[in-house]
Amino acid sequence: MTEKAWLDRWNKRFGEDEYAYGVSPNDFLKERLDKLDPGTILFPAEGEGRNAVYAAKSGWTVSAFDISEEGRKKAMKLAEAEGVNVDYRIGELERLDYAEGNFDAIGLIYAHFPPALKSAYHKALADLLHPGGIVILEAFGKRHIEYNSKDPKVGGPNNVEALFSTEEVRDDFQGFEILELEEKEIELNEGLYHIGRGSVVRFVGKKR
Repeated sequence: MTEKAWLDRWNKRFGEDEYAYGVSPNDFLKERLDKLDPGTILFPAEGEGRNAVYAAKSGWTVSAFDISEEGRKKAMKLAEAEGVNVDYRIGELERLDYAEGNFDAIGLIYAHFPPALKSAYHKALADLLHPGGIVILEAFGKRHIEYNSKDPKVGGPNNVEALFSTEEVRDDFQGFEILELEEKEIELNEGLYHIGRGSVVRFVGKKR
């Protein structure tokens, strides 16, 4: 998929009236974030802002980015409705001015970057955390391709290279203490496009 086709796809999805994945935070992110003391957090590929807005309501200083201007518009609308601030930027990571070691946490929730960029992005994002910083990740696992083929409503990429394995996550976040890492079957109920049973990789890591 070309860069323009990728951008057009997300602008089309986020340009719809309804929030594609709802306005409530991802369950796994919420559970893990609620155990941490608020600080600074970054949400890459944040789309329509549901997780960023929840973090801001919970006392975090929130930064986010995405390539989709339509996603940002929806996120800013949600943030305004909830009375919170989110520093939301548009662009690709390498063109944004985030300082190394600047964040206490990073929330990677269904941040399925193009396969050729995925590992490089993870390593670059790891550099933005200070020692002791936390990564919280949930994304579709390699086994999800079977669930998606049976029930497209559950969502997720139909290209196995865009999906995650625990081995890839371990390799991408070398230098992290692994607090959680597994692939498991869960029931998704997030907006219009994450509905049904799927297989996800979940990771919580602490930067050494």
